Amino acid sequence: MAITLNPVSPVAFSLFGLDVRWYALAYVAGFVVGYWLFKRLMCANNSTIKLTRKQLDDLLTWVVFGVILGGRLGYVLFYDLGYFFSHPLEIFAVWHGGMSFHGGLFGVIASVFMFSHIQKLNAWKILDIMSVVAPIGLFFGRIANFINREVMGRPTDAPWAVVFNGDTPIPRHPSPLYEAATEGVLLFVIMYCLYRYTNLRRYPGALGGIMGMGYAVFRMFCELFRAPDAQIGFLTSWGLTMGQLLSGIMFFAGLLIFVFAIRKK
Repeated sequence: MAITLNPVSPVAFSLFGLDVRWYALAYVAGFVVGYWLFKRLMCANNSTIKLTRKQLDDLLTWVVFGVILGGRLGYVLFYDLGYFFSHPLEIFAVWHGGMSFHGGLFGVIASVFMFSHIQKLNAWKILDIMSVVAPIGLFFGRIANFINREVMGRPTDAPWAVVFNGDTPIPRHPSPLYEAATEGVLLFVIMYCLYRYTNLRRYPGALGGIMGMGYAVFRMFCELFRAPDAQIGFLTSWGLTMGQLLSGIMFFAGLLIFVFAIRKK
């Protein structure tokens, strides 16, 4: 028997007539907690890079822009290019939803490399610490997806299937919660332990490569329970989704980065 839930409004609260949405709060929480943890890891004795307070604040600004611009452009290019080609102004309407993790990841990598070039820092060392922090943002984002009833799962008769009052009566996998648990909690535990208890941080890029591979594996697994995007559907007759395709590419990219980092002297 499915679990029946009452929908939660996507608007968390209103302030001076402005609606503040759960999705926006998820981004804010991810950046705030991520900033705090990044600073903690960087200040530890075993850290391989040190940034000044101003550099850390500037890095946060670069990352915020990288996440938003990369995530939005990734969604436009990978998930609904035809629609946005016909409605170009909708590209800027981020409050209507539509962000791609893979695009956001590319945006963050690009922004970190630009920041590091300006500051004459090692970008891979920064990305290694960020690979520990990133799952925190993923966790909050997937919780917001569940609240908004976005990217829900495929129909199922599992006892933990969910049905929202007022929506379709078909029980579905709570796939955003699967992703919050794997891409968020489990991936964070793995990355934190690797950073804290191994010497992989001594190989710039190694942890970043592992994070890419780990996310790819968890995302491809969770896509087995997640309904494909309505505007795309399955890419093949045997059920390949766009998320799995992009994650497969991401896995091999992470593998190459890891191998290069380990072998580089």
